[in-house]
Amino acid sequence: MTEEQRYKIHEKPPFNNTSLVVAWSEDAGQLGYKVADYVNNKLEGSFFCEIEPEGFFPLDGVTVKNDVAQFPESKFYYYRDKNLVILKSNAPRQEWYKFLNLILDISDHYCHIRELYTIGGIFSSSAHTTPRSLVSITNSSQMKTDLKPYDLNESENYETPSNQNPTLSSYLLWLAKHREIKGASLWVQIPFYLASISDPRACIITMNFLNRRFDLGIDMTSFDEEMTKQDEKIKQLISRFPEINDYIHKLESNLTLPTQESNKLAEIMADYLDEKIELQ
Repeated sequence: MTEEQRYKIHEKPPFNNTSLVVAWSEDAGQLGYKVADYVNNKLEGSFFCEIEPEGFFPLDGVTVKNDVAQFPESKFYYYRDKNLVILKSNAPRQEWYKFLNLILDISDHYCHIRELYTIGGIFSSSAHTTPRSLVSITNSSQMKTDLKPYDLNESENYETPSNQNPTLSSYLLWLAKHREIKGASLWVQIPFYLASISDPRACIITMNFLNRRFDLGIDMTSFDEEMTKQDEKIKQLISRFPEINDYIHKLESNLTLPTQESNKLAEIMADYLDEKIELQ
């Protein structure tokens, strides 16, 4: 398969010096995908390119979630008035180097990107009520300077543990640096008991940055309503399962829950907040 056969171009974005935002599907709370979908719906993004799955994803089986087949996808969208491109993508299962370079090839050739961002969530042992912020890892001093006005928390001297591979986002930043493209990996801590569901607070934190950085002007009423609804459900859960309140208070006090308590908290939240079981 030639390089050109690895992707399909449906139309060409009409601008240069673009910002690219990458949202991976496999992160805590599906934060990247939720935010990308929200921007897409509000700004009516134009789909212009997709990477073919062959060679990057196994095609001998399909994941099924909520009775819906989940096919791997890697799709680019652009927003005409914002000089912004968003890539929504599943994480490749093989050929990382070729896949990530292909992202940069497409973005550079068709969008002439000047900077890139990855957004996502990571598991945290904190409570959902604990104040959180957007954390950044940058690949250049220039990007670090550019992000100073946004009051992000910088992750200083981050190194991938010796027994682990670098994350896709870290790998992408490294490849971008070698092409002299400045970049930042942005993430929000997601409480472990919301990681399989959704965390509207994390979505709001991320959208606040995107709104400011790219002057999107997107209202966040839907996320505000989702947060209010989720908080109310948690209050109902606490009244039904008093031990939940104890677990959350421990997390708010920076205490580590025993495995049994952690599992119970995550199970109850997943069942009731995801509406698998109705509250009586």
